[in-house]
Amino acid sequence: MRIGELARRTGVSERSLRYYEQQGLLAAERTPGGHREYPEAAVDRVIRIQELYAAGLCSSKIAQLLPCMRDGDGGPSAVATPKLVADLTAERARIDRTIAELLRSRSTLDEVIDAARG
Repeated sequence: MRIGELARRTGVSERSLRYYEQQGLLAAERTPGGHREYPEAAVDRVIRIQELYAAGLCSSKIAQLLPCMRDGDGGPSAVATPKLVADLTAERARIDRTIAELLRSRSTLDEVIDAARG
């Protein structure tokens, strides 16, 4: 499929798809005319990339992680290295700290709202 169709099917801009390709997150074949052609599996790959970005991972971490995931179901494959596991564990701890901070902020905001309501 061409880049426009992949963009429509995933809700991701063509510019982002080109960026993913530059970062090594997504691969495309080139037609003789130079157009990008993506396999059907690219839809799952782009969705997975979006999920990982939403989880707070940067493109370099995503590039490390993607080879360790199956595109169809997002499950793990057997190629994760101990360093990657350690890096991802640290990333998860960072996300946990961010969640805790957000929960504290929400609690404080709830108190202010309650006080303002009287």
